[in-house]
Amino acid sequence: MLKLTCTAFTELLRCTLLGHLRNRLALVLAVAFIPVWIAVARLCTSDQVVRIRLDAISVPVSAPASQLGQVASALGAVTMVAGFITFTETFQSRQMDRRLLLAGYPRLPMLLAKLTATALTAVALALYTTILLWASLPVRHAGPLGLALAGAGLAYGGIGLFLGSLVRGELEGFFLIIMLSLVDTGLQNPVFNTLMDVAGVSALPLYGVNQLALSSALTPQTPWSHGLLSLAWSAATGALALLVLHHHRPSRSPWSRRTRANAE
Repeated sequence: MLKLTCTAFTELLRCTLLGHLRNRLALVLAVAFIPVWIAVARLCTSDQVVRIRLDAISVPVSAPASQLGQVASALGAVTMVAGFITFTETFQSRQMDRRLLLAGYPRLPMLLAKLTATALTAVALALYTTILLWASLPVRHAGPLGLALAGAGLAYGGIGLFLGSLVRGELEGFFLIIMLSLVDTGLQNPVFNTLMDVAGVSALPLYGVNQLALSSALTPQTPWSHGLLSLAWSAATGALALLVLHHHRPSRSPWSRRTRANAE
């Protein structure tokens, strides 16, 4: 049984990663959208020093607005790309997933394969984005910054996985991911919200990684504990996706039901 589960997991992980690689629009977004978005934030934001307060380190921080904007824009770009990639693959593979379930594939390895692919995608996006920010900013701690970016991708990758398993239309999923990402990044962008004291902002997916990213990139301190909040979001959305998949009972096609009825 264990060998069958491992084989199913490996094969489904391979198929999921190949699905990501075949998604040319997602690859273009990953390669081009992230650096363009960071460049836009750098060019369209002034170098005026902004004083903000980060809850993670409990001290005021002074930094040029362009640097703050680049970190916030990088987080926003990673969340949108990760959510889009995961949602697209999950939504487009639903018919194949139903066929695999009918063929006897276990449900748990299927979701674990998708979660693993989401984590690998988040790590790849984080590494790429960290290199871009390193080239554009005087980053203090690249490692924690990369972990924050990976956490952002993991959180929204989990949201994309859940929505891809739940919504009926592709446009609905795109709209939900884009709107949630825009609201999340907008409320936590220190250039527009220097006090960062909007009620309920700490409950949003990017709160922890935003605090970790800004602190790691622009201050000597590293609030590691705040990065764990993204893992909580990813675990919650992954559990919801598992719940949706568990309660889904794949039915046979109308043609197979008709054929069976005629045979009887």
